[in-house]
Amino acid sequence: MARDNYYYGAWHEGPDPLAPPFDVRQAMDELGDQVMAGKSLRDALEELRRKGSGETPGIDELHRQIRERRRELSRRGDPSGELTKARAALDQALAQEKDTLAAADDDGARLAEMTLDALPDTTAAALRELQDYQWRDPQARALYEQISANLRDQVLEQQFQGLKQALGGNDPAAMRTVRDMMADLNALLADHARGTDTAEQFERFMGKHGDFFPENPADVDELIDQLARRQAEMDRLMRSLSAQQRRELEELIDAAMGQDVDLASEMAQLSDNLRALRPGMMNGPGVRMRGEEPLGMGEAAGIVGELADLEELEAQLAGQHPGATLDDVDIELLERHLGAEAAQDVRALRDLERELEQQGYLQRGPEGPQMSPKALRRLGQSALKRIFADLRAGGLGGHDDRRSGAADERTGAFLPWSFGDEQPFDAVRTVTNRTLRLATSGASELTGGLEPEDFVIAETERRTRAAVALCVDLSFSMVMEDRWLPMKQTAMALTHLIQTRFRQDALEIIGFDRMARTMTPMELATVEPEWVKGTNLQHALMLAGRHLRRHPEAEPVVLVITDGEPTSHLEDGFPVFSWPPSAATIRASVAQVDAISRQGASLNIFRLGDDPGLERFVDAMARRSGGRVFAPDAERLGEYVISDYLRARRGRRATG
Repeated sequence: MARDNYYYGAWHEGPDPLAPPFDVRQAMDELGDQVMAGKSLRDALEELRRKGSGETPGIDELHRQIRERRRELSRRGDPSGELTKARAALDQALAQEKDTLAAADDDGARLAEMTLDALPDTTAAALRELQDYQWRDPQARALYEQISANLRDQVLEQQFQGLKQALGGNDPAAMRTVRDMMADLNALLADHARGTDTAEQFERFMGKHGDFFPENPADVDELIDQLARRQAEMDRLMRSLSAQQRRELEELIDAAMGQDVDLASEMAQLSDNLRALRPGMMNGPGVRMRGEEPLGMGEAAGIVGELADLEELEAQLAGQHPGATLDDVDIELLERHLGAEAAQDVRALRDLERELEQQGYLQRGPEGPQMSPKALRRLGQSALKRIFADLRAGGLGGHDDRRSGAADERTGAFLPWSFGDEQPFDAVRTVTNRTLRLATSGASELTGGLEPEDFVIAETERRTRAAVALCVDLSFSMVMEDRWLPMKQTAMALTHLIQTRFRQDALEIIGFDRMARTMTPMELATVEPEWVKGTNLQHALMLAGRHLRRHPEAEPVVLVITDGEPTSHLEDGFPVFSWPPSAATIRASVAQVDAISRQGASLNIFRLGDDPGLERFVDAMARRSGGRVFAPDAERLGEYVISDYLRARRGRRATG
C-alpha cells in the first residue's frame, strides 16, 4: 500500500488564512481612546473603520487606493483612438490610391482625383462617400474595406468576449455562425422577458453557443448581467467622448454594421432587450481620460468599465445613503480591482463590531453596542502600562511599609534567604532547589540535606488602606484645551491600579462642572463633553468628604484635577454661577478645603494650564491645607497622579 506523502511549509498563496483579521486588543485600545476623547461608541467604531487598526488599513486607505487606480487608468490612453486609427487607415488608403491615379494618364484618373480631393473632413462622412467609389489600387481598396471590418469586429468583440477567434479571417461561414448565435440569444432573452424561458432552453443555448461565452454563466440572469455590463461599458465609452467624436464614431459603427443588414438588425434587437431587462445599468455617466496613446474600442471600453466599477466601489465605501453599512460593499468587485488583501481588510472592518462582541469587549444594550467591564479593564490596563513605561515624575515613592508579621501580605515575589530574614519560607521552591542541586552534583536524594543556598523566602509587605477621592474637572474648557482624554486615561489607570494592586483601597470618582456627581469608571469613560459653564470645586470636595467619612479607618487621599478656578458653588442645594469668581464662591470652596484638612486628608491639586487666577487659588489652598500643587503638561498628567497616589497612600498616619 502506497503511503501518503505530506509536505509542510510556509504559506505563499496570499494572506495567512488562519491569521486573525486584526489585533482585537489593539483595536479596543484605539476604540477606547476615541470614546474617552468624547466620542460616542458608535462614532468611535465608525472612526476605527475609517482609519483602520494596526496593520489593517481602514476605509480611508481603500479610498486612496481607488483614487490612485483611477488616476492611473485615466492616463492610460485616448478613448477616441478608434477614430484616430480609422482616420490613419483611410489616409493611408487615399495616399496609395492617389499615387496609383497619378501614374495613370487618362481622364478617369483625373476625375477620380477630383472626387478624392472633395471628400468631407470627417472620417465617417468620407467613408460613406467612398461606398460606390471604384478603387484602382487593390491594396488601397483592401485598406478601405478593412476599416469597416475592423470596426464591426471591435463592436462584436466588445459585446461577446468569445468572438475574437470566430471572427478571424473575415470568414463568411463564421459570420453566419455569429448571426445564428445572436438570433438564438435574442429569442432566449425575449422568452425570459415574458417569463416563458426554461432551464432546458438555456442549457441548449449554451451547449450550442457556449464557446462565445467563456465566462460560463450559470443561468439566464447571469448571462444577461454579463452582456448588460459590456453594453453599459460601451455606452459609457461613447459618453466619454466629445459630442463631435461621439457622433462621428456612431456614424462609423452604423456604416460598418450596415454592410450586413441581418447582423445590424440582431445587434439592435440585442441592445433593446438588454436595456429593457437591465435599465439601471445603462445610465452611467462618461469618464474623463487624459492619455495620449490611441486605444482600441475594446480596450477603451474595458478601462471605462473598470473606472465605472471603481466609482461604484468608492460610493459603496463612502456609505452616504441612510442605513448604509460595509455589508453594501461588493467584496468580489473589490477583490477583482484591488486584490485579495483589500477584500480581506474590508471583511475585517465589516466584522469589527461582531469580533469585539465575541471577544467580550462590547455587549448589546437597548441603544446598541456598549463597552463591557472587560473593555473597561483593558482601557485601565493600557493606560497604566503607558504611564509606568514613561514614569518620570519622581519615582514610585516609598509607599510600602515593610515589616514582618502575621498580617503581612505576600507581594508575589521570592528572594534568596539571608541570615536574619524574618519572612516566611517558601517550602516548594526550597525543596525544588535542593533537588536540582543534588541532581547536578550526583549526590543521593536519601543522604543529601538542605543547604543555606537552597532556602527561598516569600517577600511580604504591610500595606495601609486608603480612601481615595479623585475629583476630575468636566467643564468644557477641558475639551477645548485637549485635556479631556489625558484626564480620563489618568482616572482609568488609577482605577485599574487600585482594583488590581491595592484592592483594599476605596476609590470614589467625582466629576464636577457646575455641579458635582459621583461616577462609576464606566460612566467616566463614556461621558461626553457638555457645554456647561461652571467649576464647582466646593460640591466636589463635599462629596469627597462624605466618601472619607464612610471609611474612617483608612488613610484619606483627595486628588483634584482641574484647569479653572472655582466659578460655581451651592446655595440651598442649587448651583450658583459667577464669572469672574464671586467672593461667595471662593468662601464656599475654602470652607470645604478646611473641612477636608480637618479630616486629615492629603489634598493634592493637579493644575492644568496657565490660568493666573487658578494658579493663585490652588497655591493658597495648598498652603492652607498642607497639600501640594503639581502643574504637569497634559500628556504627563497620569505620571504625576499615579506617583502622587502611591506616595500619598502611605500617608501621615503611616509615617507619624
